[in-house]
Amino acid sequence: MQRIKFMFQLFLKEPLWFKMLISITLLTSIIFSSSFFSDTPIYQSISKLAAAIFFCAYGFKFKMNRLTSILFFTVAAICIYLSILAFR
Repeated sequence: MQRIKFMFQLFLKEPLWFKMLISITLLTSIIFSSSFFSDTPIYQSISKLAAAIFFCAYGFKFKMNRLTSILFFTVAAICIYLSILAFR
């Protein structure tokens, strides 16, 4: 529980534009990946692109920790690849 509080406190210390970017991309990813939008592949693609933006933002944020940054960028690349596949 303390780790969650710590991560939340770190999030609150971020600039407003970062908090908005993370919140919007996370909500977009969750909403467009829901079963309501599952019939149209463009919404699935948008969901995966939003997740890629989310992971890229945290990849840049954690650039001081090389392993964590590489993991975030790898997951972002996978999301972009899946987004392209979902769009076809």
